[in-house]
Amino acid sequence: MAPGAIELHLGDNLDVLARLPDASFELVYVDPPFNTGKRQARHRLRTKRAADGDRLGFHGLRYATVKLGTRSFADAFDDYLAFLEPRLVEARRVLAPHGSFFLHLDYREVHYAKVLCDAIFGRASFQNEIVWAYDYGARSKRKWPAKHDNVLWYAKDPERYTFEYDAIDRIPYLAPKLVGPEKAKRGKTPTDTWWNTIVSPTGKEKTGYPTQKPLAILERIVRVHSKPGDRVLDFFAGSGTTGEAAAKLGRSAVLVDSKRAAVEVMARRLAAYEPRCVGFEPRARRTRGGRAAKDEAVERASLDADKAERAPKERVTLELAPKRPATPRRAAALRPRKNGATPARSKAAPASRRSTGAAAGTASGV
Repeated sequence: MAPGAIELHLGDNLDVLARLPDASFELVYVDPPFNTGKRQARHRLRTKRAADGDRLGFHGLRYATVKLGTRSFADAFDDYLAFLEPRLVEARRVLAPHGSFFLHLDYREVHYAKVLCDAIFGRASFQNEIVWAYDYGARSKRKWPAKHDNVLWYAKDPERYTFEYDAIDRIPYLAPKLVGPEKAKRGKTPTDTWWNTIVSPTGKEKTGYPTQKPLAILERIVRVHSKPGDRVLDFFAGSGTTGEAAAKLGRSAVLVDSKRAAVEVMARRLAAYEPRCVGFEPRARRTRGGRAAKDEAVERASLDADKAERAPKERVTLELAPKRPATPRRAAALRPRKNGATPARSKAAPASRRSTGAAAGTASGV
């Protein structure tokens, strides 16, 4: 695969992994279902100004919510480790001798998965548990709110692996005055705790896919743990964040997911990289000019109309008469006295001049 090339596979990842050659990827990152026992869902909404709307916005204005659609998947497994194990074994097989493997989970299963990964990769191959911390969403009143994910990093060969220290992005010092101006300007490298907000529900990065991860997190992993031209694999690809990070940084990527909704999101998101689609044809291509295009056009027109409704109205401006040059007599009449009072206009001033001056003074103060 050429650098920046993307392959999208629709199908069971075990079947796809079985067709991949040994030691063919320098970096494998996976973000499997977290086994939350719930149905993961992402709702697409639009708001429109309405006096009796269900949402309160800025300046006390109310907005009505319009539901555009929902994407969801079941996130419950009777035996989660039995589900993961054969996939992790395959991940190690396709990993290059100097490659790295990243497993992204949360507090529910990460401890059990760590024991499983130790058995598959070897305890010596474990390098770090990275904590991705964020501060968003509801807060429990019965326990400390869970606001972090866990990412396990294993190197296939603990003595030889890719770690591009100079490629690490720098973060600001919390107390820059204690380290001096040179260090403060350069910043410091992150620790194994990464503070990064989640994907904004209203931001440009959002794809509408449930459990989408921030591009900044994947870019850091790809930049530091692979080199330009390397191959990256994500077989729980979801919204395709790993593929976008890889393509932007000059790596090629193979992305796999068993859900049609996921590969459709990826195909649209990564269209600029002209991905090769295996096992499916993106619906956007097949229905070009058809119902899907019409639906998008209707939604776009609705959004444009709502935007126009919220746009500030055209302001009416008054054209004022040009300011008359000050004559010596007029300047003297308007000059403040020592006590700060302004003298009345000369009684000798023509009526037309008095009225014009009053009109000009009123308009200038608007």
